[in-house]
Amino acid sequence: MKNIIAIAFLFLAFSANAQDSKSKQKKTGPKPQIVEASCGQCQFGMKGHGCDLAVRIDGKPYFVDGTGIDDHGDSHAGDGFCSKIRKTEVVGEVKNNRFVATSFKLLPEKPKGK
Repeated sequence: MKNIIAIAFLFLAFSANAQDSKSKQKKTGPKPQIVEASCGQCQFGMKGHGCDLAVRIDGKPYFVDGTGIDDHGDSHAGDGFCSKIRKTEVVGEVKNNRFVATSFKLLPEKPKGK
């Protein structure tokens, strides 16, 4: 009888630990990464119509879904995406050769000379 109780206890403890590990895996999801962001046509030389937001990950540019080029300021301003390439913290994944963003945070520019 003691063996049955011990086995049942171990089984319950193992099951609870396994469920806790699965819930931690689901919560982590994709991690933020720092990438280059700009206008795909103006700065990355991508084919398209007009100006569209793109990110460059590991040297490869992808158009972005989930946020737009003018959602982060005037794209044609001096510091806009059509004028320069900016560092951005993103969360998302590449699907069908496009980057699907769940988070897109433009990082501040570092002052020149620092």
